[in-house]
Amino acid sequence: MNVEAYLSRIGFTGKPDGGTETLGKLQELHLQAVPYENLDIMNGVPLSLQLESIYDKIVGRGRGGYCFELNALFGWLLRELGYGVTDYFARFWRDEANTPPKRRHQVLRVEAEGRVFLCDVGVGGIVPRRPLLLQEGLEQQQGGESYRFDRDAEFGWMLMEKKKDGWARLFSFTEEPQLPKDYLMASFWCEHAPDSVFKNNRIVAMHTKDGRNTVWNEEFRLFRPDGVHAFTPASEAEDAEALKKYFGIVV
Repeated sequence: MNVEAYLSRIGFTGKPDGGTETLGKLQELHLQAVPYENLDIMNGVPLSLQLESIYDKIVGRGRGGYCFELNALFGWLLRELGYGVTDYFARFWRDEANTPPKRRHQVLRVEAEGRVFLCDVGVGGIVPRRPLLLQEGLEQQQGGESYRFDRDAEFGWMLMEKKKDGWARLFSFTEEPQLPKDYLMASFWCEHAPDSVFKNNRIVAMHTKDGRNTVWNEEFRLFRPDGVHAFTPASEAEDAEALKKYFGIVV
C-alpha cells in the first residue's frame, strides 16, 4: 500500500500538509476520481474489507466500491498523512425518513488544525463534496447545496440537507469509535440480504467538476448544468464502453 500511488489515483498534486484546505481538496478529488459502485455484489464477487484488498481494488485495478470500502481506505490515507481519524457508524435516512433505518453506513471524524470535521466519500447520491465542520446549528453551503448538523436525543448527530420545502435528514451517527470488524455484519447484510438495495440494483455514481454521472440498473444519467442526458446502452459492449468512458471502470 503506497500513499503516492493513492494520491496519483485521485489526481492530487503537490505536498500534503495536514491542513484543512488539503483535506477538502483530497475529499473533492476523491469523489471525482473514485466511483461509488456495487458491481462486484451484482456479479457475485465476494467483497473483502481487508485494507490490502480494498487498496488493490481501488488503487491497483482502478475500481470503486461502496461506503465500507471507500471510507475505510480514505480513512487509511488520511491517517498516513497525519490527520486524526475516528470511524463512526451511521444511519442513512434519505428516502427512509418515516422509519428509523438500520446502521449501514460508515463515516469519518477527522481532526485538522485543531478543528473537527465530518468526511464522507462513500455515498452515491448528492452529498457534501468537502468536509463539514462538526458544529451544531451552523448552516454550511457548498455550491448550491446547504447542510447543517442538529443534535437528536436518540440518534446523536443528525446531518440535515436543505430541500425546497425545508430541512431533511441525511444521516445520523453517535460518537462511539468503531473498529474495522464492527462493519462486517452490516456489509454482509448489504451484500447478501434479499431486500438489500445493493443486491437488487446496479448502482454506479461519480462526481464530476460540473455535475455527476450515475447508473441505475441499465440507465446511465449524466447531470450537467444545462440538464440531464439519459441513455441506455443497446448491448453489453456498449455498456462496458460507457462504464469505462464515464467512470473509468473496466470489469
